[in-house]
Amino acid sequence: MIFTEEHEALRKTVRDFVEKEINPHCDDWEAAGGFPIHDIFRKLGDLGLLGIQKPEEYGGMGLDYSYNLVAAEELGRAHCGGVPLAVGVQTDMCTPALARFGSDELKQEFLAPAIKGEKVGCIGVSEVGAGSDVAGLTTTATKDGDDYVINGAKMWITNSPQADFMCLLANTNDDKPHKNKSLIMVPMDTPGISFSKHLDKLGMRSSETAQVFLDDVRVPQRYRIGAEGTGFMMQMMQFQEERLWGAANIIKALEYCIESTIEYCRERKTFGQPLIHNQSIHFRMAELQTEVEALRALTYQACELHIQGKDVTRMASMAKLKAGRLGREVTDSCLQYWGGMGYMWDNPVARAYRDVRLVSIGGGADEIMLGIICKMMDTLPGKRD
Repeated sequence: MIFTEEHEALRKTVRDFVEKEINPHCDDWEAAGGFPIHDIFRKLGDLGLLGIQKPEEYGGMGLDYSYNLVAAEELGRAHCGGVPLAVGVQTDMCTPALARFGSDELKQEFLAPAIKGEKVGCIGVSEVGAGSDVAGLTTTATKDGDDYVINGAKMWITNSPQADFMCLLANTNDDKPHKNKSLIMVPMDTPGISFSKHLDKLGMRSSETAQVFLDDVRVPQRYRIGAEGTGFMMQMMQFQEERLWGAANIIKALEYCIESTIEYCRERKTFGQPLIHNQSIHFRMAELQTEVEALRALTYQACELHIQGKDVTRMASMAKLKAGRLGREVTDSCLQYWGGMGYMWDNPVARAYRDVRLVSIGGGADEIMLGIICKMMDTLPGKRD
């Protein structure tokens, strides 16, 4: 992938924002279990960073996905995973289908203010009994006159406690599991919506997450995105950008772990010499950085194909799989070289160790990615019967 001056200007904008508006506050936000999402999103919206690849007529920049990838990568410089995750939910999880298939009315009501940072969104797919198995969700939206009446519950919903709207996936008819679902925009102040207490997560502590309960929640049928029964297909499309975003976002985070570990090993002395003088350590750092570069190449290639309009389901699944597994490998290896300091809760590598574990779970578990890749290998040229 070839980056232009425009790409680099955007990269600098995001990097400066992270350094000025996010990193000085990460420790406090992690301790508090949340951050001022509306304030941060309005600042991001003022810079155009919530609508990089969204249509210009709704306030977006109208750029191709490579620019969004650059922003995702630079957000990975944040010294916590929760804030970038919240941003990614807004840009690449709860608004792509709306931008592609939503009516002009829906885009004016939900997409335009989301791009400006005036409204915060969340994505309502996962349930207690249906995480990676999207087809198995049980939330229903039943027609009643011109409305849908929604009943069910959504689990692990990032941004939900402060969100203004949810892009909800629900069963809208009795057809087969892949044909009976629709995506529906749901204002979060609608009567019948309630929340659990904030979920006590292993990592991503600065992002607010809760279970959302929907009891006879009534919304107009015009809040449905596209045709009824096409929600599963739209959600699968949203997943591809979510997975690309997640793979790109972890790159700088892993490089930060490697760089900070090298610096610590230069300063920390054992047996009269710096730790970094141990060949096993500096060889390991070289191996890990090589793996990060391989992830970057895979992610960039998938992005390039996506821009060309190609089906990147296989490549995005590979990038997501590689990102999750490499995240565990890098953070575990780096934490080891910090010794006892690495076992402290506030250690930056320990935080990354907790945060990146989600990559192998959220947006489709590793096992789901492997299943997708296996199925698509059957279509490769040269496959023997």
